[in-house]
Amino acid sequence: MALIYVTGGAKSGKSKFAEDLLLSMNNGNQKNIYLATSIVYDEEMQTKVDLHKARRQNKWITVESYKNISESLKDFSVEKNNMLVDCLTNMVSNIIFENTEIDWDNPKKNQLEQCDKAVEKEVLELLKTAKNFENVVVVSNELGMGIVPAYPLGRYFREIAGKMNQMVAEKADEVYFVVSGIPMRSEERRVGKEC
Repeated sequence: MALIYVTGGAKSGKSKFAEDLLLSMNNGNQKNIYLATSIVYDEEMQTKVDLHKARRQNKWITVESYKNISESLKDFSVEKNNMLVDCLTNMVSNIIFENTEIDWDNPKKNQLEQCDKAVEKEVLELLKTAKNFENVVVVSNELGMGIVPAYPLGRYFREIAGKMNQMVAEKADEVYFVVSGIPMRSEERRVGKEC
């Protein structure tokens, strides 16, 4: 099993690169599962989803889910299929927004800790479920290269998404950073890893 992590900024070309990469790994007998984690909440998001679907054509089986991943993928994880997860940051934001009791103008420490646990639980389940697939590519947004958000929700999202990105990258066999459609492969992804 190969776990590959692909990150980059918004509109960097990371999803297209990840799709092409996973398709190139197909041995001809595998299904390509596309785990779509976004929720369509407005017309702009629907347009983005439609563009992604049109680009994928009929090469993929789409599963729409951002939590309870093992249950959502149970019909596909018995065989050694391939899976693309697009994307981890959508998954994280959806879980955050399930916590409707949090006052994001003045979040309480214990509420943020509970939210942390809910997010980490789902990401760990994703990584565990990924072991049932032959090749898995996880796409995520790199959020730490801009300015510090001015509001608590933005800072929290950047913090927890960064932690989850690091967790997945640590488990990955390969890591790519995509900038302007150009993928750069990391030669070292683990701090303190012996060569």
